[in-house]
Amino acid sequence: MTARWRVHPGGGCGRLREECGVFGIWGHPHAVELTHVALYALQHRGQESAGIASVRDGHLRLHKGMGLVSEVFSEGVLRDMAGEAAIGHVRYSTFGASDPVNAQPLVVRYRRGMLGLAHNGNLVNAPQLRDELEGQGSIFQTTLDTEVIAHLIARRPTRELADAVAGSLAEVKGGYALVFLTSDTLIGARDPHGIRPLCLGRLDGSWLLASETCAFDAVGAEFVREVEPGEMVVVTRDGLVSQRAAPAGRPALCVFEYIYFARPDSDLDGLNVHSVRKQLGRVLARVRPVEADLVTGVPDSSVSAATGYAEEAGIAYEMGLVKNRYIGRTFIVPRQEGRALAVRLKLNPLRKVVEGRRVILVDDSIVRGTTSRYIVGLLREAGAREVHLRISSPPYRYPCYYGIDTSAHGELVAADKDVEEIRRLVGADTLAYLPLEGLAEALGRPLDRYCVACFTGDYLVPPPVPLHKFLFERGRVARGV
Repeated sequence: MTARWRVHPGGGCGRLREECGVFGIWGHPHAVELTHVALYALQHRGQESAGIASVRDGHLRLHKGMGLVSEVFSEGVLRDMAGEAAIGHVRYSTFGASDPVNAQPLVVRYRRGMLGLAHNGNLVNAPQLRDELEGQGSIFQTTLDTEVIAHLIARRPTRELADAVAGSLAEVKGGYALVFLTSDTLIGARDPHGIRPLCLGRLDGSWLLASETCAFDAVGAEFVREVEPGEMVVVTRDGLVSQRAAPAGRPALCVFEYIYFARPDSDLDGLNVHSVRKQLGRVLARVRPVEADLVTGVPDSSVSAATGYAEEAGIAYEMGLVKNRYIGRTFIVPRQEGRALAVRLKLNPLRKVVEGRRVILVDDSIVRGTTSRYIVGLLREAGAREVHLRISSPPYRYPCYYGIDTSAHGELVAADKDVEEIRRLVGADTLAYLPLEGLAEALGRPLDRYCVACFTGDYLVPPPVPLHKFLFERGRVARGV
């Protein structure tokens, strides 16, 4: 039986943010161009920074920067980086980490040459490992837990990269999907529970790795399979070899990949994301019905669930909210008034659609409650007679320590408030969540196949103590670095 740990609720943010998307390709003459395209497809997984490391003339070249993929790369940069192997990364910043030095991939030079690595996830024991390494003389240049892995690899006595990676991963705990690149090897690795996704693809005889299958679709590649929990795939000129980096634990893909993070056109664990979201809405309509004139969803992640709700309830789906798609990166606004303005710039209600009508507003989650309150208010200002809020997931009560930004800012509203209190806070006429059993019904699988710690507080991997996943950033700020 797998041991689990329960902790008390912690902090949260206004909207959920996953920290990264990764991509890798080996043995293709247009590797850098394809990586660039793939990062566009993965842009939803991170909008603070982007980067590519490539192999050219036997050396690693790196270009990365703050901003969207379109802002970081130019035609000239891509031309200068051209090579037959590359890894790429898009990232959301976390506490204190909106800093160019923390953009990935991370490229280091050590005694065996140059190593590039890119990471999606969070290592819960990285603070302890970093303290040990610094105590032994290691010097860190970033606040990334990714850099801990680089130091562990550099210290392994073996000359074989695959053995060094496997030995290093045996020392870390948490959720991760990693890609590594040297002049002669591409490696992909996934944590023992498969909390963070990683897929394997094929294009013109080349091997590809990506956080989601939508990246393969973007470059015209074929999805082969998912990298298994605890598996490491090693790609060289001799082909691909699979080996075990860690014993596989109970599979526990993050269930929020289906609810919110992944693109609807991606497939994860054999299920299409859009289809799952639509089924979430259908089940929600059956178990939490309400009389209304129309159903609308918060674009874009909730549209699939909203259409499922509308079809099951027999109520018309309407576009009640329009999203401004040209704002770019998420606003960083410290004042409450600034956050309200950011929501108004991103979303605008269609007055002619909602005025005088009873509206069912479907959203994927409520984290802090601030955004939900603004959106409900927008619909009321546009003349909605009633606003019934329906959430296509259970209450989000516990912080994530495996790669989702929910424990650094503010309070998780469901941590200490019941549904009626939250309803009053957001200003809806009624509020209802999808229950846990409804989540299982929509997936068509038992929930023990997924990580649902954000709903239950039952963690498969012990979280850090003190319970804060951004200890590096806090320590860096405290020391005035």
